[in-house]
This record gives sequence, C-alpha cells and structure tokens, in this order.
Amino acid sequence: MDTEAVRSFVRAAELGQLRHAADELGVTQQAVSKRVAALERELAVRLFTRTARGVDLTLDGQAFLPHARGVVAHADRAVVAVRPGSRSPRVDVLGLRSAQAVLLHDYWRARPGVDLDVVTLRVDDPHLVAGAVRAGDLDAAFRTVTDPATLPPDVRMVHAFDSPLELLVGPRHPLAAARTLTPAELRGHRIWVPGIVAGSEWSEFYDQLATAFDLRIDATGPNFGTEVLLDALAGAADLATLVGARDRYLWPAGHDLRRIPIVDPTLAYPISLMLPAADPHPALRPIIDHFAGLPPLPEPVWRPSWPRFRPAAARR
Repeated sequence: MDTEAVRSFVRAAELGQLRHAADELGVTQQAVSKRVAALERELAVRLFTRTARGVDLTLDGQAFLPHARGVVAHADRAVVAVRPGSRSPRVDVLGLRSAQAVLLHDYWRARPGVDLDVVTLRVDDPHLVAGAVRAGDLDAAFRTVTDPATLPPDVRMVHAFDSPLELLVGPRHPLAAARTLTPAELRGHRIWVPGIVAGSEWSEFYDQLATAFDLRIDATGPNFGTEVLLDALAGAADLATLVGARDRYLWPAGHDLRRIPIVDPTLAYPISLMLPAADPHPALRPIIDHFAGLPPLPEPVWRPSWPRFRPAAARR
C-alpha cells in the first residue's frame, strides 16, 4: 500500500477538499486525485463522494480513516527512527553489564524525557565498529582502535573515562580477606579471563598489563558467559578475575564473592568513544560532558601505552 496515497486520503478527509490537501502536501490537486483513485482501486471500495463543496467520506471511507491515520503515524515514526538528528542517538556499548552501560543508565535516569537507543554490536574487531559509525549505523560506540593510523579518516575518538579494575574472587581464595590489593600482590595468582579475542582492544590491554606487572593472565577455554564464570569463582580457591569497578555483576548470596580494589597504582582501562568526525548527533554532547565530569581516579594510575585521545570536554 502506497503510504503517500494513504496520507493524501487522510488530509483530504480532514480538510474536506482535494485542493487544500494538495496545497498542504506540496503537490497538484490532480496528483492527490490520482493517489486517492489508486487507493480506492486497491481497496475495491469508494472512499469519497464528490460534492459541490469538496469531498465527503463514504461509510467505507469513515471505517478506513482511523486505520489510515495509524498507517501515516507509523510511517512518520519509522522515518524519524532512522533520521540522524531527529531520532534518538544510537550508542554501542560493549555489554549491558559494562561500566559504559551503567553510566549511560545513570545519565538517562538523571534526565527524564531523554531518549537513548543503547545497542550492543556483537563484534570483537573495533575496526568493524568504526565502520558502522562511519556508515551511520551507529552514532557513537564505546570502543578503541589502539592504533589511530588505522582509524577511518571520518571517524574520531575522544577519551570518555577511565575504568578502574578490581579483583573478583570467591571466599576460599587466599586474597579474599584483603580490603585493597596492589598489582605486586597479584603476582603468582591465576587471573582467569576466558575468551580473550586476538586483535581486540582488551587483548592488547591484558598483554600490556601482564608484561608491566608480571601477572599470570589465563585466557584458556571458551567464554560461556558471566554466570558460568561467577559460579567457577565461587567454588575455587585458586581462581580470580578482573572486573571494572563500575561493571554490574549479580550473583546468588551463597557465592559470597568479593570485589577488591587495586591500588598503588590504580589499574585503569581507558574507555574511548568513537563518533563521526563531522556533524555528530547533537544529543552526544551532553553525554560526553557527563562522562568528562566523572571524578578522577586516585593517583598513581597505570594505563596502557596506546595513545590517549584528548579529553572529551576539551573538544567543542
């Protein structure tokens, strides 16, 4: 069904004249008449009776009108949903439990009426995510291309925030009673991060982290999901993992897992935001400012050696 024909029918019905509908729609009266006639042929009914004053709805036209209004409204909403600048900003996060998602949720709760389209693009290569930003499929993405020379020229990155790491262990782990830990105290302990994907930003992060502090990062085994990992930690005396301090994890009370901050130095995972180099979605600026306003991490801080992009708040 031609939505423009339906739109022409609705406006003619509401205004009572084909000429007025044509003026409002920016087409000729003949075009509106042809659209309505084509719609009547498709439906095999008469929608209007022509009168000296204009047009009146037939009984079939009266029955069709509320449905036709719905068709037009749905079509308009569909256009808005994919039009940059008028639709909600579509932002990719690495996972719905991630710090990015948690902070976006905080932003949304503090601003009633703000709309966000939060998605998770299930790819590990950040270059593919950059391509989605470049193509307009995403307005922004919390991902990092660690070599800026390989970033598409029409996509830029800004530093959003630093995510401090914590050690997550079960109650039987020898470090479970610690209130804080230093990286040196993690040496010799098995830190299990299953499913690290070669070529991903977190693969490079863990490589640099392990080298810098002589840590035992174990990536063996497939990643069966967060619940399986938490179950394994709860029952093990020699198993730990690293999580972001703002990442959201829930587990049964009987697991008695412990999240222990790492200090001296704080281990920071830098979170970048990819967005178009020109004409980013206007709703992104307050989001970027929200992240830029987060409190700084306690010094000293260790970060990987990949380039840190200019703070988001400094870019206008």
